[in-house]
Amino acid sequence: MTEGNFVDYVKIYVASGKGGKGSSHLHREKFIEKGGPDGGDGGRGGHVIIRGNESLWTLHHLRFQRHIKAGHGGDGGSSRSTGADGEDKYIDVPLGTVVKDKETGEFLFEITENGEEKILAKGGKGGLGNWHFRSSTNQTPRYAQPGIPGEELDIILELKVLADVGLVGFPNAGKSTLLSVLTSAKPKIGDYPFTTLKPNLGIVEYREFKSFVIADIPGIIEGAAEGKGLGHYFLRHIERNSTLLFLIPADADDIKKEYDILLDELRRYNPEMLDKDRLIAISKCDMLDDELKAELKEQLDKEFNGLPYLFISSVAQQGLVELKDKLWQMLN
Repeated sequence: MTEGNFVDYVKIYVASGKGGKGSSHLHREKFIEKGGPDGGDGGRGGHVIIRGNESLWTLHHLRFQRHIKAGHGGDGGSSRSTGADGEDKYIDVPLGTVVKDKETGEFLFEITENGEEKILAKGGKGGLGNWHFRSSTNQTPRYAQPGIPGEELDIILELKVLADVGLVGFPNAGKSTLLSVLTSAKPKIGDYPFTTLKPNLGIVEYREFKSFVIADIPGIIEGAAEGKGLGHYFLRHIERNSTLLFLIPADADDIKKEYDILLDELRRYNPEMLDKDRLIAISKCDMLDDELKAELKEQLDKEFNGLPYLFISSVAQQGLVELKDKLWQMLN
């Protein structure tokens, strides 16, 4: 999938169908002069329904489909015949899609299972025909109910990527390289910041045919929670991960300070992020000899104070087995 095809946020106007009007028909037949009322009911208007589809990974198919309207119900007829129901409109979305009211920002519901259906806008009820209004004192009602109008709604569809592990780090920390080594994903990798412009997902194959999903989130910079850089836009994707893997390069000026900045950005975006399991991976460790690594370990033991961390190198493929073992242990 190309960079431009990853869409995780769309605004849509939806309208359900209007109910059909009831019939005020009076029965007429040879030899039956006054057959009485026999008007049928109007059909229900079509619903607008959101449906989960596991084969979709993005909201790109809705990018240019901003107005979705269901069909109107048919009018009632003679001989108590009911009008046809309006055509329902289905909006297929990937799993992990959150639906919000655009006007109020209210959370409506979330789609998490394949085939799960939720009615977003109910179709209007069809009007009753004059058959329902007959009585001993009103034997020839010449009126029927009109159909009830449908519902109109402006909504926001927001995709939150469903992954077990989220990669968190500054641009150029080596997240895409690590994802390409651990999984069969082929993210775009470059030697400049913000190579990753969209979340990339990969499946890590573990022992005994087990696996877990890892997501590479675009790099976070200081001030991301206020809207700087790209990271703030994609922080919603980290909300779904049960474990956060912080990736900090060994050549960083201050490893603990970088970790604190990343943690603070997550806290400012959503304090619940701090409740997730955390693992720190010090990347690009092929640049360190044993003596430097021992010195760094002594320093980090004091600074991290019990927080789990590992030394890895994606290029030299060092420490990756231990990393997978530790992540699997934390996930289970």
